[in-house]
Amino acid sequence: MDPKEEIKKSFIAAIWFMFLTFPIMVVRVDTIEHTVTWRWERLIWVGAAFFLLSFIWRRLLDRKLTGPSATDTAPAHAAPRWKHLTADSRLKRPALAAAALFFLAVPLLFSWNKTILVTNALIYVVIALGLNIVVGLAGQLVLGYVAFFAVGAYGYALLNLHYAVGFWSALPIGAALAALFGLLLGFPVLRLRGDYLAIVTLGFGEIIRIVLENWNELSFGPSGIDNIPPPDFFGLILNLRQTHIAIYYLMVVLTLLTILVVSRLQHSRIGRSWEALREDETAAQAMGIDTTRAKLSAFALGACWAGMGGVVFAAKQKFINPGNFTIWESILVLCIVVLGGMGSITGVVLAALVLVILPEALRVFADYRWLVFGAMLVLVMVFRPEGLVRARRRVYAFEPTESDKTEGP
Repeated sequence: MDPKEEIKKSFIAAIWFMFLTFPIMVVRVDTIEHTVTWRWERLIWVGAAFFLLSFIWRRLLDRKLTGPSATDTAPAHAAPRWKHLTADSRLKRPALAAAALFFLAVPLLFSWNKTILVTNALIYVVIALGLNIVVGLAGQLVLGYVAFFAVGAYGYALLNLHYAVGFWSALPIGAALAALFGLLLGFPVLRLRGDYLAIVTLGFGEIIRIVLENWNELSFGPSGIDNIPPPDFFGLILNLRQTHIAIYYLMVVLTLLTILVVSRLQHSRIGRSWEALREDETAAQAMGIDTTRAKLSAFALGACWAGMGGVVFAAKQKFINPGNFTIWESILVLCIVVLGGMGSITGVVLAALVLVILPEALRVFADYRWLVFGAMLVLVMVFRPEGLVRARRRVYAFEPTESDKTEGP
């Protein structure tokens, strides 16, 4: 687009924005003193800022739409430079070692509150990796994923309250209960796709929350359950700070285990079935893939990790109530999966750390931090819709040998 045309459109957009915000930004009525103050300087700043943002936005969109793509400038077999760097073991291994050392040293480098914040981020990493199985790999849009998180948390709290079940016993039990609920959800929605599946799963999540909120005999209703014991680490007597540090290291181990298992599943036979189901369910079924088994396994395994995350969450918080498991938690986890990159393990880990830690880091903006946070999400999704880290797909290519080249038809 011609720069003059872009300037003209940005100027018109700024004028319209100034007109729309005129009553709010310029006119100030003091009902006590019965005076009206005209703040014209604010209108000028608003117009200038919106003109600049509109011009930059148009330039970036124009560059994105008309710029040369990688497929136009590089041969078909070539990969972008950054992919070669990440695939190079000489750079990948030191980067992984540095990341491991950093996470091991977090309690030593940062304060107690920041360590707890990173622990929360790791809990969301585990939960998001579970949702990544369902949404990113299998392509099943689930909006009620927080229900499995609640099942794990309440499972541990109730088992400990009534049967004195410890944390380490409740961890696999919570995962199994969540997987069972995943199967119960999976059977009714086998024939549903897209928006219909999202609406049904949203209703499932709300049903679980409403049941927990109103079944006082079971879940104690809105009052919740308190005095949930933390994990017992080899019988050691730990104070509150040491307990949170121990839970942090537990989450580091659980996160590594989750990454390992999800990575192995992704590159297994069932993982390829999930990816085929995501691309085209009809074609996958025509090729002989058991779509029923693939969907149910995705729901069960994805819910399993949410259940484990719920058990750790309950042990860390020591108090839970239905208010901890609202629809906004499901939306946050779904945003992590989409922002990180559908099917990308590295992207989900990075997005979870960003979306959980960034709002706290933006506290310096006070009341505007959520506005800045939302604007950053919009920019990322517009200019990088594949996510922070695009999922790398395995490509199998036939390379003829010398004998094949010499042999004629």
